[in-house]
Amino acid sequence: MARTVGSHGPKTMEAIRKAGLKLIHEHGYEAMTLRQLAAEVGVQVGSLYNHISTKQDLLYDLIKTHMDALFAELAKVEAKTAGQGPVERLKAFIFFHVTYHILRKREVFIGASELRSLDPNHYEDIVGLRRQYEKRLMAILDDGRAQGLFQIPDIAVAAYGILAMLTGVCTWFRPSGRLSREDVAQVYCDMVLRGLVPDSQLSDTCSLR
Repeated sequence: MARTVGSHGPKTMEAIRKAGLKLIHEHGYEAMTLRQLAAEVGVQVGSLYNHISTKQDLLYDLIKTHMDALFAELAKVEAKTAGQGPVERLKAFIFFHVTYHILRKREVFIGASELRSLDPNHYEDIVGLRRQYEKRLMAILDDGRAQGLFQIPDIAVAAYGILAMLTGVCTWFRPSGRLSREDVAQVYCDMVLRGLVPDSQLSDTCSLR
């Protein structure tokens, strides 16, 4: 790979992140070496230390950057749906989660499979962020149950199940497939709502399309 111009600045750090995502996704965190990373970026190994102190710092940065971006984009969705009912907010959350994660398969894979590789402090930080994200969905589900729109015996279990199903799209979705990511999001939206909304309210309370 051609040498990255300069060894300082945000462009080089972004190149390190991109290369780190690629190598960890392909080889795993433990197997990837800083020598491989430097070669992929096109710099000397010593130059990496201008940007990251250790391989652990890189892993944390990759996962934290992904979580920060996730929250930033979710905030935009929440701003657009502020004041709307729980059904519309749940639809928006589902569409956001599915389409966002489809476009970031490497980040999602690393965030899930390499979470165990973080040191204790970094692990607790990321797990805390994940819990915050889960609580955003739980709040929607709780509002829907309180208003009599959703039938949910356990909010936490429902949220974990929904998130697991939605995130699983990353394992099988292909851009060249017969359905677009929006089509897939709609299928998931319909399934989730049909599992939460009483049959008697589906036609008039919840427009699925």
